[in-house]
Amino acid sequence: MISKNQIKYIRSLETKKGRSKNRTFAAEGPKVVADLMALMQPQMIVATQEWYDRNPSVRVEEGNVVVTEDELRKVSFLQHPQQVLAVFPIRGGGEHVVDDKQLYLALDGVQDPGNLGTIIRIADWFGITRIFCSRDTADVYNPKVIQATMGSVARVDVVYVDLAELFGSLPEGYPVYGTFLDGEDIYKKALTSHGIIVMGNEGKGISPAIGELVNNRLLIPNFPKGRDTADSLNVAIATAITCSEFRRG
Repeated sequence: MISKNQIKYIRSLETKKGRSKNRTFAAEGPKVVADLMALMQPQMIVATQEWYDRNPSVRVEEGNVVVTEDELRKVSFLQHPQQVLAVFPIRGGGEHVVDDKQLYLALDGVQDPGNLGTIIRIADWFGITRIFCSRDTADVYNPKVIQATMGSVARVDVVYVDLAELFGSLPEGYPVYGTFLDGEDIYKKALTSHGIIVMGNEGKGISPAIGELVNNRLLIPNFPKGRDTADSLNVAIATAITCSEFRRG
C-alpha cells in the first residue's frame, strides 16, 4: 500500500518547483522506466504486482511499493496508467562542449512539452546525443516531456544554456543551421556532417537575436511551389525532416 506522504511527494513532481526542490522526476510505463533503469537507479518504484512479476530482479524494498491499479491512478500523471511509475534522480546539467565531429540540435524557446519530448525522440533516432535548449524552453523533466520521449530521454543529453553565449564561443565558420522562410532549399543545399541545427518557437520561430547567429539559413519548401498551403510546419515535424536530410549522406 502507498502512503499519503508518498502520494503527496510523487504528485509534487508534476511541477518544476517540486522537481527542483527534490532533484527528482517521475517516469511512467514499462518501456520508459526500463530504458531509464538501464542507466540510473530509481529512488522509488510504484507498480502493480503484474509488473513486479515480469521484473523479478526488482525487489519490493527501500521505498518500492506494490499497488493496485486504483492506487496507481492516484499518483499517475497519465489518463491511463501503465503498470509502473518510477522516481529518478535529476542528472547534472550536462556538458556545454561542442566539437567538429558531431551534429547537435539547439531549441530556441520550444514551449510545448509534447513537442520537446518528440524532438528528443527524433534526436535519438537520428543519432543526435545532445540538445542545447534556451532557458525558456520547456523543462525536460516535465512528466509530459518524459512520456513523449518514449525512453529516448535516457540516451539524449539535454543541456540548458544561453544560446547566444554558446554560439558566440564557437570557432569562426562553425556551421549553425536554422529554418527560415527566406532560406535556401534544404533539398538542394550541401549539408555538413557536423554542426548545430536550431529549431525555433512554435509560434514565433527562431528569435531575431539567435537568427543573426545562424550562418546557414534553410528552407523546407512546400509543394507545389506557389500553392496556397499551411502557414508553417509543427516544430517537431520540421525537426524530423531537417535531421533526415542531414543523415541522408
